[in-house]
Parts: sequence; C-alpha cells; structure tokens
Amino acid sequence: MSLDIEAPAPTEGGRGPYAAGRRGDEPQAWWRVMCLTGVDYFSTLGYQPGIAFVAAGALSPIATLILVLLTLFGALPVYRRVAEESPHGQGSIAMLERLLPFWRGKLFVLMLLGFALTDFIITVTLSAADASVHIVENPHVPGVLDGKELWITLFLVALLGAVFLKGFREAIGVAVWLVAAYLALNAVVIAVAAVHVFQDAHAVTDWTTTLTAEHGNVVLMVAVSLTLFPKLALGMSGFETGVAVMSHVRGDPGDRPQRPEGRIRSTKRLLTTAAIVMSGYLIASSLVTTLLIPADEFRDGGKASGRALAFLAHRYLGESFGTAYDVSTILILWFAGASAMAGMLNLIPRYLPRYGMSPAWAGAVRPLVLVLTLTAFLITWLFDADVDAQGGAYATGVLVLMTSAAVAVTLAARKARQPRLTVAYGLIAVVLAYTLVDNVRERPDGVKIGGCFIAAIIVVSLVSRLVRSLELRTTEVTYDARADAFIRDCARRTIRLVANEPDARDVSEYRDKIAQIVDDHDLPDSGDIVFVEVTVEDYSDFESRIEVHGEVLHGEFRVLTVRAASIPNALASLLLDLRDRTGVRPHIYFEWTEGNPLLNLARFLLFGVGDVAPLAREVLRRAEPDRGRRPHVHVG
Repeated sequence: MSLDIEAPAPTEGGRGPYAAGRRGDEPQAWWRVMCLTGVDYFSTLGYQPGIAFVAAGALSPIATLILVLLTLFGALPVYRRVAEESPHGQGSIAMLERLLPFWRGKLFVLMLLGFALTDFIITVTLSAADASVHIVENPHVPGVLDGKELWITLFLVALLGAVFLKGFREAIGVAVWLVAAYLALNAVVIAVAAVHVFQDAHAVTDWTTTLTAEHGNVVLMVAVSLTLFPKLALGMSGFETGVAVMSHVRGDPGDRPQRPEGRIRSTKRLLTTAAIVMSGYLIASSLVTTLLIPADEFRDGGKASGRALAFLAHRYLGESFGTAYDVSTILILWFAGASAMAGMLNLIPRYLPRYGMSPAWAGAVRPLVLVLTLTAFLITWLFDADVDAQGGAYATGVLVLMTSAAVAVTLAARKARQPRLTVAYGLIAVVLAYTLVDNVRERPDGVKIGGCFIAAIIVVSLVSRLVRSLELRTTEVTYDARADAFIRDCARRTIRLVANEPDARDVSEYRDKIAQIVDDHDLPDSGDIVFVEVTVEDYSDFESRIEVHGEVLHGEFRVLTVRAASIPNALASLLLDLRDRTGVRPHIYFEWTEGNPLLNLARFLLFGVGDVAPLAREVLRRAEPDRGRRPHVHVG
C-alpha cells in the first residue's frame, strides 16, 4: 500500500510544478529550450555593455574577452558535467547534497538555496528595472513617466506574477519568438555600429591612445583587466537555469529513465550553443559601445546608462528602429523574469517538501507565485528599481552557484578517479572562487541579500519541520515474503506487535520482553506476538520509503525489521498499512521511555528517536481521527 502523504511525491529527482510532464507538456527540441534559458542569458545584452564600461572603462573589451574565455573554458565545461551528473534538472545542489548526508547536508543545501533565490529573484527585479529604463528613455514615451521607473518596474513584476497565476504552458513558444527577434535586432545594431567604426578613422585610434595613456602596455592592460573582469560576472548568468530546465529537453526514444543519454547529449548541445552565441555578442557589443559612445553617457543619468546598445540603435538607425529595438528589449527583459520564476517554482518544491521544511502551500503553484512576487516587490522597493545597484547582488548569486557547481564536479571527478579532470575542475573552482570573493569585496549587497534569504529559509524551514513533525512521513510500505507470511498468519487471529529497541538480540532479550508484555497487559498467551525493530538511518530526512523484512531469530522469535528516518512515524505508518492490508486493527505494545520529556522531544525532532510511545500514538491520532478504526496502542 502507498500511504497518502500531503507533500508532493518526488519523481525524477523531485519535480517542481513546471517540470516537463506535470501538465501534459511534451519535451521540446533542445534549441527551443535554449530560448527559454536564453530569455535570461541573452537579455543581459540589454545592460551588460553599460555595466562593463562603468566597471572597466576603456578596458571593457579586454575584460569582456577574459570573461568570455572563463565562460567557454570554465563555466561551460563545469555545467556540461553537471548536466551529465544530474540529468533530471536537479543541478549542482543535488550533487553536493549527495556528498553531504544528515543535517549538515540539509543546512548546506538551504544555504545554497538562499543564494539561488537571490540569483533568481534579482533576475526578476533587475530585468524588470532595466525594462523600465528602456521604456522611460524612449523618445516616443510621454514625459509624464520620467522618474516613475519604480512604479513601472512594480507593474512589470506584477504582470509577470499574473502570467504564472494563469499558467506557463506556452512559455517556450513565446521565448523562441522573443529570442529570435532580439538576437536579430542586436545583430543589426552591432553590424551597423561596426560599419561606423570602420568609417570613423579616429574611433579605434582614440581608444588605443586612451588605453596606452592609462595603462602603458598590453601586459599591464591584461593584468588590470584580470582584476576588473569579476565586475562583469553578470555576463555568465543563465547556466544554472540551463540545467534546471533539462526536464523540458527531448531525448532519444530509447532513453533510460535513470540515465537519459539523449537528453544529456541535447542539453550539452544547448549549453554549448548558448555560450558560443552569447560570447560572440558580448565581445562585439563591448567593442562597438566602447568605441562609439562617449564615456559620460554611460554614467548615471546618461543616455546610455543601462541601455548602451539601445543608444546606438536610436543614434544610427533612427527613432522607428530604435523604438522597435526598445520594445524587443523590454519584452525579453520582462520575460527573463519568467525564466527565473520557473526556476524558483521548480527549485523550491524539489527540495523543501522532501525535508519537511516548507509549509503545506509551498507545493502549490499559486500561493508560491504570490509569495515570490511579493518578495520581488520588496527587493524592487529596497533598491528603488536601480539596475546598477542590483548588479552586485545578482552577480553574487550567480557566482555562488557557479563556484558550488565547480566544487561539485571536482569532487565528482575525484570520486570517478579522473585525476586530470579533477585538477582542471579544481583550477576552474579556484578562478570562480576568486571572482566571487572579489565581487563580494567590492559589492557586499549580494551577500547581505543572500544572507537574508538564507535566514528566512532556515527559520521558516525549522518552524515548518517542527509543525509537521507528527505527520505520517512514509511514502510507501513494502514487505518481503517472510514478513508478508507473518502478517497473513497473525491476521487470521490478532496482530500483536511489540516495539523493541534491539540490543544484544540474544534469546534472553526476547524472552524477557515477552514475559514483561504478557505480565503488564495480562495477555492470555504470547503465540501471536511479533517483534518490530526500527533502525534510524538518515534522521535528517523527512519522508522515507520503508521496507519491512521478516526473520526468525533463535528458531522461535518472529521479528520485523525496518529502516526509516523516524521511529514513531515509521511505526504509525506500519500500523495503518497493516490495518488497510488485512482489515484487522493491529495492537502494538510499548515501554515508557525513561528521561526528561523535553529532552526526549528534542531527540525526536533532531534524531528521529525519543519518547516513542506517546509520539507514535499522536501520529496515529492525527492520521486517523476515527477512534473505531485507529490501531490499538498499549504502554506498560
């Protein structure tokens, strides 16, 4: 029998509400799913060139080239390995979760989730804020909207939340059109700008003269760029989303569920194509914007602030084309938040319900959308919808996830005994860690926001775990042949289970236990007594599937052995399952547990043990309100 548990049952690593197949959605071709990821990744072209120039000045193209090299030879190999190790979209968090069991693993995952939410929430708010800048800066927009970026951003965030309240069935189709139009318009802008660079003989010479005057020689330029490129880390966003949407990628017809080779291969193609396309756009956009836009226009209040390519579109292609470019940019920036929202709606239900660390509504889409939308409102208000101010927080979230992914694949390569890959991934992890530390040192806002998310997640999670501790927490109960024979034999008369904490497991232990039970409860005989012994495995798990094994000890004692995360919950689940399987209300016999009741309660909450008798009875009472159907509990 499978027990009906409130929390959503995990499949393929724990699906979120928007995993493929949840609503009948068919897997899509990899290039279509790439566009879903691309609304986040490619949309950074809307603000990345401006952020790069503000951070690196005339060195922007060189710093961008270093960023591209790190993307192609660092982040890309790491996430190709992540796709291979977690083919159902669990991401690097799941890889690290497997390496760190018990509570330390759960707490570490909660910390990573905090930074993941920082990344995704700031994607929503930063993209909407930049979209509002493009709206206000367009010359055809009424002047009444000047200075109203905060309210426009809040409206765009609310509109995004409304989309998710209605549904997300057509998201990939919308993303394909948005990405195709946006990349095509950007190609036109960059090509026209490149023509103007070639026509203007002074553009390149003025730039090289500035570089030489400020930094002297090429070696020094590269050295300085190595210290500056961490500030451009926004250009590496999108990889974590790329593996998170793996469940949407169509594989081969013969793919095995546990190891879908076709899906893995297609996802690697997705990641590689997106990285190569974006790298080309990043280098080209950085060059033309640096060469053609006056430095003052990049500053706060300048016409190119947060919208460098849009500035060139209006300048060289006219207001009509510029407006079309603005509309395309506004739509993809707004929809970039959709990619991030889908990531959060998949990520949160994938982990927290399994840990018992989410309220009941966390598995439902609409309440979770409302909470995430309200959180985005708060972040937008705190940052006053300022694109530059949110850049540091966004980069921190991105870099924490990338660094953790690099560490995860390094450990995976080491476990697989691949020394060369271990060294290579380890070096990538060091570079990403340096980038992260430098970003945090320069702009600590991301750590502060990430810390707030982590604190909120841990507090809500622990409270939820406490509140839900007395739920049935078993997803399925199965029996081996001998255990099934014991149950069928006893069900003809009376099922009497004796909860026993295994010690020496010798003859005297079981004989003494039977004598005590018969005496305490004045039983007529001991013929139908079956011992049940529960061993706690990973007590930090909330849900577990239990297997009941039967054995005969010393030729006379029938024993059922169970491994679970919590003794009281496992025993309650077993009793209810026996009742439903046999139609007989079973009896179970306990001894009172010695010791301080508060300490025993703490042991139950943290380690799955404690005062078993009253806790098992309370789990039964909550699971079965009808006393006439509730299994019998005896304590002596």
